[in-house]
Parts: sequence; structure tokens; C-alpha cells
Amino acid sequence: METFITISVDDIRLQGVLNKGSESKAVVICHPHPLYGGRMDNPVVTTISNAFVEKGYASLRFNFRGAGGSTGSFDDGTGEQDDVRAAVSLLVEEGYENITLAGYSFGARINAEVVSKGLNVEDHIMVSPPVAFMSFDDISSLPSTGLIVSGDQDEYAPTDLINAQIKRWEIAPRYEIIKNCDHFYSEGLGELEKILQSYLS
Repeated sequence: METFITISVDDIRLQGVLNKGSESKAVVICHPHPLYGGRMDNPVVTTISNAFVEKGYASLRFNFRGAGGSTGSFDDGTGEQDDVRAAVSLLVEEGYENITLAGYSFGARINAEVVSKGLNVEDHIMVSPPVAFMSFDDISSLPSTGLIVSGDQDEYAPTDLINAQIKRWEIAPRYEIIKNCDHFYSEGLGELEKILQSYLS
């Protein structure tokens, strides 16, 4: 059952939704760009959450600072990294030991930076990392990255650029490409959920 919660980051209060599910494994899911309408109730974000819950995970999604019911203001990706760390810390305090970090679009970019700086998570999943919209050049390594998903019609996350970054990071994640799917997954949500459930199995 979903419960609204508050995540504290210094004097900022983030609005979140926690589905407790499992007692040991959990996922934090980060939403797309706040300045372009990204929120925790985005259909891709909720699809990711549903897939994890179906596989027995607890799921925590939240609004970055300045988005939805969260206080504060957009911080160009800097303060948002603290938001991610605070969400993971909350799950640790709740007793979860196996934590996955998943993000869609802007959320994937923020998570990549946090992971590259040493945040310890069990697994790291990126859905449509926006490599053609935001620079990933400062991300030197991405340990724990197990899955990347994008659409073959995604102009913000084109497959050739993602493959180039995978090679540069020297990682070997499972990389799934959804046919006839753009960045917004208007025709790809069902396939995305199938991929996630298959991966989590």
C-alpha cells in the first residue's frame, strides 16, 4: 500500500510515496526534468515502480526539490544529488539492505552522477539516459549499472550515443532497446514493464 512520506534534506522537505512491500529490498526511482513537467507521478516512473512492486520490492518515488509538493527550488542538478542521497538514506534507516537506484531521463542523469561519486547501491538502472540533451562527459565510471533501457526513436537518448558511453565507462549492462518507442514511452510502457520484470526475475 502506498503511503505519502516526507524526506528531509537540510531545510527542504521532499514529497514522496513509499510502497513498503519487501522487508529487505527496495528501489528509489527518480523522475524526469522538473522544468519540463517532470514529477514522481510521471507514467514512466509509475511503470518502473509497479514492476518493482510486482517483484516484491519496496518502492520509493519522490519529487525533486521545487517539484510538485516539495519545497525549495530547482538547483540545476546539484542539490538534486543530495535529494537522491537523502531518499536512499531514508530507506537504509527503514532497515532495507538491498537498494536499487533507478531513474528516467533527468532522473537517470542525476543518479549517474551520484553513483559515479561513490553512492553504494546494489544495482543501478537507467531508463532513457538523456545523453543527447545533457552532458555525461563528467561521468567517468558507473559501477553497479545492471540495466539500461531506451527506445529506438528516442532523440534524447539515441542508441549510438548510449553505446558509445557504455564503451567509455567500460561496463557491461543489459541494454534493451524498445522498437517504435520515443523518449516519452507513449507506445512503450507495456514493453518497459516486461523488460523490468524479466530483469528482476
